[in-house]
Amino acid sequence: MIDRSHGLSIARQVKVLNLSRGAVYYKPRPVSTKDLAIMRRLDELHLDYPFAGSRMLRAMLSRQGVSIGRRHVGTLMKRMGIASIYRRPNTSKPAPGHKIYPYLLRGLKIERANQAWAMDITYIPMARGSVYLAAVVDLFSRRVLSHRVSITMESAFCVEALEEALAKHGRPEIFNTDQGSQFTSLEFTSVLTTACVAISMDGKGAWRDNVFVERLWRSVKYEEVYLKAYDSVVEARASIARYLDFFNRRRPHSSLDGRTPDDAYFDPSSLMEAA
Repeated sequence: MIDRSHGLSIARQVKVLNLSRGAVYYKPRPVSTKDLAIMRRLDELHLDYPFAGSRMLRAMLSRQGVSIGRRHVGTLMKRMGIASIYRRPNTSKPAPGHKIYPYLLRGLKIERANQAWAMDITYIPMARGSVYLAAVVDLFSRRVLSHRVSITMESAFCVEALEEALAKHGRPEIFNTDQGSQFTSLEFTSVLTTACVAISMDGKGAWRDNVFVERLWRSVKYEEVYLKAYDSVVEARASIARYLDFFNRRRPHSSLDGRTPDDAYFDPSSLMEAA
């Protein structure tokens, strides 16, 4: 698709094709088969024990017969974009030009669709390598409004998912994320401010704030990702898209009184009647 011998510069070609520049210039570093297996297990352990840091995860792996150092565990966790989650002082400083917005969901009762959306990113293991999944979720209905799969954690694929959700579903009153650089970037926040959406950001490491998205990741991984070994990024994108369509349209949720996210999002009165 990108022709490096073309008269147009690569930057111009990328803009015309509406692609991420990072996806064009990115050269993946090879990861050993052993490390890929460890990363898969770290991902599973992190879902079950989100409070576990590199020391605890190393100990857990050791009990399973995996010999690995704590620093190596930390390096793999950083590569995967995961960190232990617990209450801690918010001492982080935003990157230059990155504003941290206040948390707006504390004590707020979510009573209707499009009142509040949330977004997060998670690591997706493949047979060889890995990708990242970002999703926009309506907190009232748990419906996945849009998603993107990317080979890097740049902000571009998050912006694309956000723009798609806004284009298809209007705008929420509040949009909540963590303080990841993808979400604090001006590229991302300017989309929300232009749409007159109130921006909310979790306190760093506060697990409670994006709990509904964390539950989505658990469903995606245990019901889809861990049952398969994607051979390519194309296969991962297609298979995850099929699962999320099933999740929205056909998967009942106990928290929704057995209804699906589509039921709750498009007919919220059904939840009120059940209550």
